[in-house]
Amino acid sequence: MKLTLGFSPCPNDTFIFDALIHHKIDTEGLEFEVSYDDVETLNQKALRGELDITKLSFHAFAYVANQYALLDAGSALGFGVGPLLISKNHFEGSADPQLHTPNAKLKIGIPGKYTTANFLLGIAYPHLQNKQELVFSEIESALLNEQIDLGLIIHENRFTYQDKGLTKIVDLGDYWEKLTGCAIPLGGIVINRNLEHNLQLKVNRLVRQSVEFAFAHPKSGIDFIRQHAQAMEESVMYKHIELYVNKYSINLGEEGRKAVDTLFKLAQERNIILAIQENLYI
Repeated sequence: MKLTLGFSPCPNDTFIFDALIHHKIDTEGLEFEVSYDDVETLNQKALRGELDITKLSFHAFAYVANQYALLDAGSALGFGVGPLLISKNHFEGSADPQLHTPNAKLKIGIPGKYTTANFLLGIAYPHLQNKQELVFSEIESALLNEQIDLGLIIHENRFTYQDKGLTKIVDLGDYWEKLTGCAIPLGGIVINRNLEHNLQLKVNRLVRQSVEFAFAHPKSGIDFIRQHAQAMEESVMYKHIELYVNKYSINLGEEGRKAVDTLFKLAQERNIILAIQENLYI
């Protein structure tokens, strides 16, 4: 049986899925047709219901929970891994009055409307509404060219922005951790609810085994990871994996589910999303 599967070319995702799609584990008769896309493209595909299984931002999941259920394996949650709000110009940190002024004219470059980064920005700074959607890798350049005033960065850009003379205004992951005490839920792996429940459980089991294989053989997928990471330095590649692949990627567990539930609860209270009626999990 063949299932469609979408994930990003980022090192954390290729690290997680290498063993699954290259049959380094027993896939129990399942084959996977893979789409490699940036996270916002995956979010859009999920909104259209195009894939059987896909990585997506937890923000996007809020809009497709009626169609997809969250696997316990494969998610990206963690401490110290949140998006950063950065600038070329001087701001007085998170207390800067410009960040809290209604109708502020500041233009913010975001890596996609449905990213968890934008979700957190809405929770922390609801007045910052003048947003421009950019591919995440273009945000630093847009700041340097003064096309935007603030940039919301994710992924490997958190390791590179300082080298380009850019300054951190606020770490939204740190904001979240102080607010909730929970790990920050960034992205998860969801599966179409129309698939049989036993098949959903099988996919969850295989994704978990793929993560466990990757941890047990961390160099096994190096060529595959490097191929999709393109020009990224290997040291940055492995920092990326260390940040985003952890115990929650093997199994959300009670702590991980609490973090996800808290994210949606706060977003509902702030009218960022509507209440979700479905059980989120498989």
